Amino acid sequence: MFTIGDFARHGRVSVRMLRHYDAIGLLPPARVDPFTGYRSYEAAQLSRLNRVIALKDLGFTLEQVRLILDEMVGPDELRGMLRLRRAELAEAQAAAAARLAQVEARLRTIESEGRMDTHDVVVKRIEAVRVAELSATAENFDPDRIGPVVGPLFDELCRRLERAGVTPAGPAVAYYDDAPEGGEAVRVHAALPVGSSVSGGDFDLVDLPAVERAATLVHRGAMDEVLPTAQALAAWIDTQGHRSAGYARELYLECPDDPRQWVTELQEPLV
Repeated sequence: MFTIGDFARHGRVSVRMLRHYDAIGLLPPARVDPFTGYRSYEAAQLSRLNRVIALKDLGFTLEQVRLILDEMVGPDELRGMLRLRRAELAEAQAAAAARLAQVEARLRTIESEGRMDTHDVVVKRIEAVRVAELSATAENFDPDRIGPVVGPLFDELCRRLERAGVTPAGPAVAYYDDAPEGGEAVRVHAALPVGSSVSGGDFDLVDLPAVERAATLVHRGAMDEVLPTAQALAAWIDTQGHRSAGYARELYLECPDDPRQWVTELQEPLV
């Protein structure tokens, strides 16, 4: 038999936790001295303690743990509970990974401040173009919010153009405007240039007007790392005394399988 202190030490838990487990009927001691009230535990109870801690660490409430260990939860129900918890943990892991990626992207942006060469900024006219497009709404204009929207849009647009027998007439273009929902929401347009003979299909046909003056800068790399380039372009526009006239277009000049090798021209309209 172990004293409560020894049992806590062997189980790597606190005495206070054991007292709580006793109070709720989850892990009562093997014996309680009727005169002193001292609790004593058996070595065999370490097995139940280990299961309590494991299930609690999986996110189950102590009441759920008690029902599971006392076999008041059937095998099918337990499997369902474990699958649900697995899905919750996977979702939390994905969210944590996304937050880490956001922090790293901002850190790269901070580290690149003042170092990006803006000598390659070119002010030029962007010709009008007819495009087939699909559109959807993103929560805001952060790269990590835009990417999950624009990528599937382009995939679906390519499938629809192929079904319609339409061959794109140039590199892909993404452009943006404020969403009708208001707030920070952004309308994302995934577009591919098409010939004037294309008349219809399960996609929208839009004539993008010419932009008389646009400040352009080439970004090399994945679009989820575009922020330093975009901010460098914004800084150039400000320091040169220009004013932006809206969201920058993105012209995807080269899009190999490895996104790190992408070449994209940012085209920000000027007043």
